[in-house]
Amino acid sequence: MSWFFWLFTLRPCSAPSLLFLGLVGRRLGLRVGLQVVETVSCSRLGTPSNQGLFQDGDVVIGGLFNVHSKPPATNNDFTQLPDFKRCTSLENLPLQYIYAMVFALEEINHSTTLLPGVKLGYYIHDSCGVALWAMQAALSLVGGDSANCNSTDPLGYSSGYEEGIGEKKGVQPVPLIIGGSSSEEAKILSRSLGPLSVPLMSYTASCPCLSDRRQYPHFFRTMPSDIYQAWAIAQLAIRYNWTYVGAVVVNNDYGLVAIKLFQEETQEAGVCVEFIETLQRENIMSDARRAALTIQASTAKVILIFTWYTDVRELFLQLSKINVTDKQFVASEAWSTSADLLKDPVTSVVARGVLGVAIRSRVIPGFEYFIRSLKPSRRPDDTFLREFWEKVFSCNPGATPLSKYASSLPSQADRLLQKASQPPCSGTESLEGVQNHFTDTSQLRVTYNVYLAVYAAAHALHTLLCPVRDSSPGNNSPTCSSPKSIKSIELLQHLNNVNFTSPQGEMFYFQDDNTPAKYDLINWQNTPEGSLKLVVIGRVDGFDLHLNESAIQWSTESNQVPTSVCSESCPPGTRKASRKGEPLCCFDCIPCADGEISNQTGSLHCERCPLEFWSNAKRTACIPRQLDFLSFNETLGIALTTAAVSGTMVTTAVFVVFVYYRQTPMVRANNSELSFLLLLSLKLCFLCSLVFIGRPSVWTCRFQQAAFGISFVLCVSCLKVKTIVVLAAFRSARPGAETLMKWFGPGQQRGSVCLFSFLQVRVFICLIWLLLSPPVPQADLDIPGLKVTLKCAMTSVVGFSLVLGYIGLLACTSLLLAFLARKLPDNFNEAKLITFSMLIFCAVWIAFVPAYVSSPGKYAVAVEIFAILASSYGLLFCIFAPKCFIILLRPDKNTRKHLMGR
Repeated sequence: MSWFFWLFTLRPCSAPSLLFLGLVGRRLGLRVGLQVVETVSCSRLGTPSNQGLFQDGDVVIGGLFNVHSKPPATNNDFTQLPDFKRCTSLENLPLQYIYAMVFALEEINHSTTLLPGVKLGYYIHDSCGVALWAMQAALSLVGGDSANCNSTDPLGYSSGYEEGIGEKKGVQPVPLIIGGSSSEEAKILSRSLGPLSVPLMSYTASCPCLSDRRQYPHFFRTMPSDIYQAWAIAQLAIRYNWTYVGAVVVNNDYGLVAIKLFQEETQEAGVCVEFIETLQRENIMSDARRAALTIQASTAKVILIFTWYTDVRELFLQLSKINVTDKQFVASEAWSTSADLLKDPVTSVVARGVLGVAIRSRVIPGFEYFIRSLKPSRRPDDTFLREFWEKVFSCNPGATPLSKYASSLPSQADRLLQKASQPPCSGTESLEGVQNHFTDTSQLRVTYNVYLAVYAAAHALHTLLCPVRDSSPGNNSPTCSSPKSIKSIELLQHLNNVNFTSPQGEMFYFQDDNTPAKYDLINWQNTPEGSLKLVVIGRVDGFDLHLNESAIQWSTESNQVPTSVCSESCPPGTRKASRKGEPLCCFDCIPCADGEISNQTGSLHCERCPLEFWSNAKRTACIPRQLDFLSFNETLGIALTTAAVSGTMVTTAVFVVFVYYRQTPMVRANNSELSFLLLLSLKLCFLCSLVFIGRPSVWTCRFQQAAFGISFVLCVSCLKVKTIVVLAAFRSARPGAETLMKWFGPGQQRGSVCLFSFLQVRVFICLIWLLLSPPVPQADLDIPGLKVTLKCAMTSVVGFSLVLGYIGLLACTSLLLAFLARKLPDNFNEAKLITFSMLIFCAVWIAFVPAYVSSPGKYAVAVEIFAILASSYGLLFCIFAPKCFIILLRPDKNTRKHLMGR
C-alpha cells in the first residue's frame, strides 16, 4: 500500500514560524524541538482540517462528513509553499450525522443479537465538502495510516496519538467507509477505492448515474436515487398544469441530472423549461445574482431549485434585493427541510409556500437523550464536540496538554490565541436547554440515513463473521469468529445480500445499490408570528404519490394554485398550434373547423364527427344532424306551392274556356282534342311539382319522378303531334296531297301521342328505372352543415338521364318541326306559338342541369320544381294565351274567314 500513498503525498510540511514558537516555546520544553524536527522532515497525508473522531474496536468503520462548510482559500500563484489552514464555520446538522453514526455503533456494541462479542470502532474525518480532501482521508483510512506532519493538533484535536505523548497509535485499516456527502464526491471516492474493493456507503449521494453497477460495483447508499425525486416533482408539475417553469440547479450531477430527468418525465405532458441557471459554489455570489435577474425577467411563475441550502440562501438574498416575491418555488430534498432557511426573515418574504420533496422522517429512540447528554468532560478526545462547545457556550471546555502544541503550524496561532482568551467552562454547561439543529431530533432525515447505513454495515459484518449460531443449551459464549483480518471484497459480497429489519421495524434491503424510495412532500406555511413552518402534506413511495391538496398553502397565501404557463390551455373547441421558433408550451389556440370537435382542454388535434353527426356551435360535441327538406311551411315551399296551385287553376280556367267555346272556329281549328289533352298534361305538370315538396318517402320518391316523366312526355308529345298536324294540313292543300290528312286523322293523332308516351312510361325508361333502381329517400351527408337534406337520391343516374334525355329529344324534334312551320301562310299560325313555347322549354331545361348540380340540399329540389313550373307556364302562356285573348276579348276574329285568311 505504501506506493499508493506515496502517490498522494502532495508536499512536504513547512517548519513552524518563529513567532508561533515564541508564543509557546517556554511551555513546551525539549519536546518541542523533537517534534519540530519531525514536522520538517515528514510528509503529510490527510485532510487539511486534520480533525477526526476515533474509537478503536475489533472492526473499525470509516466515516466522512462535511462538518465544516467553508474551505480555506487557496493560493495558486505558486510563489510560496502552501500553508496549512483548516476549514471554518462548524455546521450543526452534519455534526448530528456524526453522532448518529457513533450512537448506532454504541447501540450495536450493546446488542446481544447483532455481532455478539464483536466491538465496532470508528475513524471519522471531516472532508469539509472538498472532494480532494475526502479522497485523501479515505485513502488514509483504508491504508491504516492517519499520520501527518502534525503529530497532534494544538487545539486538542487528536490525530491518532496518545493523550499527552507524541507516540503514534496503531491505526487499523477500515473495511468499509460511510461517506460521500454529494454525488460528485461519491463518484470520486468510488473510483479511487474501486481497485481496493473497499465498499463506500453514502447517506446523501442521489445521482442515478451511481446505480450503474458496471462503473460503481462497490457503491451503496441509503439515499434514494434522484429518479424518484424528479418523478415526484414532475408529477406535481403535471397535476397542476405547470407547463412553463424555470430551473436553478447546482452545476454538477445532482442538479444537471435531476433537471434532465424532470424534462424526460414531463415531455409528453407538454411541460417545457424556460431557462436553466447553474450555480457554482466557488462563484456563488455572482451566479446567484445572475440567476435572480433571470428569475425576475421570466414569465414563469414556478421555479424548480435543485441545489444545496447554502446556495439557496444566497439566491434568496439576491431575490430579496430586487424585490422578487411572486414566484412559487419547488424544492429538492437538499434544501426543502433546511431550518436555517425557514428561520431566515429573508426567506419568509421571498419563498412563501415552498412545495418540495424531503427525505422521509424517522424516529430513533434514545438518540435525543444521547445527544443532550454529550459533554466534553466525558469525551476528552472528541475534537468536534469541543469546537461545538466553544461555539455554543463561548468557553474553553478544558485545558489541552502543552505537549500538543509542539507541532502547531504558524497558521494555527490565531486560533490558539482565541481559545486562550476564552474563559474556562464551569462544567455545569449542558445541552438540555440548547435549541439548535444539532439538538433538534424532531425530524431525522439524513441523520436516519446515516443510522441505517451503520446497521446495514453491521448486518453485512454479522453474516460474514457469524455464519452459524451456537444455540446449544447453556452455551453463552459468543458465536462470532474473531475478526483478525477482514477483506473488503468479502464484506462487499455480503453487502449485496443485506436484508434486515431496523430497530424501528422497517424492512431494509439494497435494490442493486439503491434503497427503496420513500419521501415526504412538504410545504412551507406561514405562522401567526410571521415565520415559516414545515408541514407534511403528502408522501412518495416509489412511484406512488399521495397528496393532501387541501392542506397546501401556496405562494399566493391562499388555496389558489399558482398558474405557470407560457400560453393558457386551449379550451374545448380549439386545438394547439405551435408558434414558430418558440417552445412547445408556447402556442396559439385555433378553433376547430366545422364538423370537427375537441372535447378536452389542451387538445393537439380536432376530431371529425361521424357523417350522421355535426359539431355544435362551440365545437365541443358532436350532435345528430337535423333532417332538412323543402317543406310546405317555409317561405320557399309556400311560394312554389302557390305557383303550382296558381298554374293548375289557370290551366283549369283555360280548359273551361275551351270547353265552353269548343264549337268556335278558334278551338276547332287547333284540334280541340289535342288541346284538351295538352291542357290535361299541363295540369298534371303543375300538380306533379307538389309531390316534390314535403318530407320524402319511398313512395313519394317513386311517384314524383314517374309523374314528372309522364306529365312532360305527354305534354311534349301533344305539342309534337300538333306540330305534325299543322304541317300535314298545309301539305295536304297542295295538289296531289289530298290523302295526307286521311292518313293522319284524329285516330292517328291519338295513337301517336300514346306511342310517344308509351315508349317513355311503359317499356324503355320509367318502368325499367322504377322497377330496377328507383329513387329512395336519403340524407345528403356529403354536404357540410348541421342540417342535412333529406332528398330522393338517384340511385341510378342513367335512368334519370334517360328520362330527361327522352323528354329533351321530343322537345328538340317538336322545336325543329315547329321552326319549319313557323312561316306557313295563315292569320293564326300555331307553329309560331309552338316554336316560342319550345324555345322557352328548352332554355329552361338546359339551364336546369348546371343549376341542379350546383345547388346544395333542398335547393336542388327547388330548382327542379322551378324548372317544371317555368316550362309549364311557358307552354301554357305561349300556346293558349293568344287563343284565349281572341276567344274572350276579340270574338270578331274568332271566325273561319279570319282564320283562313292569307
